[in-house]
Amino acid sequence: MVRRLLGQLYIQVLIGIALGALIGVVFPDVAVALQPLADGFIKLIKMLLAPIIFGTVVLGIAKMGNVKEVGRIGVRALVYFEILSTLALVIGLVVVNVMKPGVGMNIDVSTLDASGIAKYQPASQEQHGVVDFFLNIIPTTMADAFAKGAMLQIILIAVLIGYALVSIGKRGEPLTAVIESLTQTLFRIVGMVMKLAPIGAGAGVAYTIGKHGLGSLWGLGHLMLAVYLTSVVFVVFVIGTVARWAGFPLLQFFRYFKDELLVTFATCSTEAVLPRMMAKLERLGVAKPVVGLVLPTGYTFNADGTCIYLTMAAIFIAQATNTPLTLWHQIVILGVLLLTSKGSAGVAGGGFVTLAATLSTFPDIPAAGLVLLLGVDRFMNEARAVTNLIGNGVATIAIAKWEGALDTDTVKAVIAEQKGEQPASITLHPAGPADTH
Repeated sequence: MVRRLLGQLYIQVLIGIALGALIGVVFPDVAVALQPLADGFIKLIKMLLAPIIFGTVVLGIAKMGNVKEVGRIGVRALVYFEILSTLALVIGLVVVNVMKPGVGMNIDVSTLDASGIAKYQPASQEQHGVVDFFLNIIPTTMADAFAKGAMLQIILIAVLIGYALVSIGKRGEPLTAVIESLTQTLFRIVGMVMKLAPIGAGAGVAYTIGKHGLGSLWGLGHLMLAVYLTSVVFVVFVIGTVARWAGFPLLQFFRYFKDELLVTFATCSTEAVLPRMMAKLERLGVAKPVVGLVLPTGYTFNADGTCIYLTMAAIFIAQATNTPLTLWHQIVILGVLLLTSKGSAGVAGGGFVTLAATLSTFPDIPAAGLVLLLGVDRFMNEARAVTNLIGNGVATIAIAKWEGALDTDTVKAVIAEQKGEQPASITLHPAGPADTH
C-alpha cells in the first residue's frame, strides 16, 4: 500500500516540496545553490514545447478536415479569454480598494533604491501597442519562431500547415503520419522528464525560501493575503461556475490535475506542465483541435492570475506611497492592463515587466515602488501560476463543451472513477505522459 502510494507523482512532488522547504529554512545557502536543478527541469520541458504544440495543432486541423470549425473555435476562445481576463482585473481592483494593503505604509519614494528593478526597465520600455502585438505574431522565419519558442508564432505556422494539409488531401497524409509519430515520441519523452518533477519542485521551493526567507513574508503579508484571497475567490466563484456548467466541477478538476497543480505551485511555471495538460485533457474527452488551439493560446491571452496580481500591485504601490488616485485614474489603469497583460507570457520576469510598462504610461504612480514587491514577488508568483493553470484548463473544457467537442460520457467516466464508483472507460492518448488515476 505504502509502496503504491509513493509511486504516485503527486505524493513524490509533495515530499519534494516538504524537503525543499525544510532545506530552505535550515540550510538557506545550500537551498539557493539548488536553483539550477529547478531551472534545469523547466528547461527540459521547454525544449519540448514548441514541437509538441506544433504537432498537436497540425494534427488537430489535418484530421478534422474542416478549417471553418478551427476559425470558430479560435473566435470563441478569444471572446472567452477577454471576458475572463476583464473579470479578473475588475475583481482585483475591487478587492485591493476594499482591503487597502498599502495604506499606512507611508513609503517615501526618495528613499527607495531602484537599482533592484533596473533589469526590468529596458523590456518595459518596448512598444506594447496593438499593432506591435499583432505584428509580433508573425515570425521573421519559421526557424526563428521555433528557436525562440514563441508560442503564438508557432500556433500561426501550425494553423497554416494544417490548413495546407487539408487542402492537398491524400497527398498530405504521409507528412501527417510523420508528424503524428514525432508528436507521440515527444509525449513519451515528456513522461520520462516528468520523473524529475519532485527534484525540480523541491529545488524551486528551497531556492525561494532560502533566497528570500520566511521573514520577507511578514513585511508585505497584507498584500500577499489580499492576492491569495482574491485568487481563491476568483477560482471558486468565477472559474468554478464555468467548470460546473462544463460538467467537470472544480473539485473533480483538482483531483484529476493534482500532479500538474503541485508542480506548477512549486516551480511557478505553467509551461512545465503544458504537455501533460494537453495529454490529460484529451484523455478527459476534449477534442484534439480544441486542446491544441485553446490551451497554448490561453497561456498568452488568458492569464487570470497575472491579471489579478497586476491590478492589485499597481494600486498597492499607489497606496504605499500615498499617491492619490481617483476612480477615473483606476479605470484608465484597468484599460491599459487589458492590453499590456496580454504580453506577459513567455517573458522573463513577465509580471514585473508588464507592471513596469503599465506604470510608465501612468507616471503619477512611481515606478520605483516596484522595489517594494521584489522580496515577495516569487511567493505571489505561485498564486499567479496556479490560478493561470486552473483558468486555462477549465477554459479548454468549457470551450469544448460550447463547441460540442467534449465527450460527456468520458467526463462522467472519469468523475465516477475518481469517486471510486466504477472503473472509468477512457480513450487514452496513444503516447500521453499522464497517469491514469
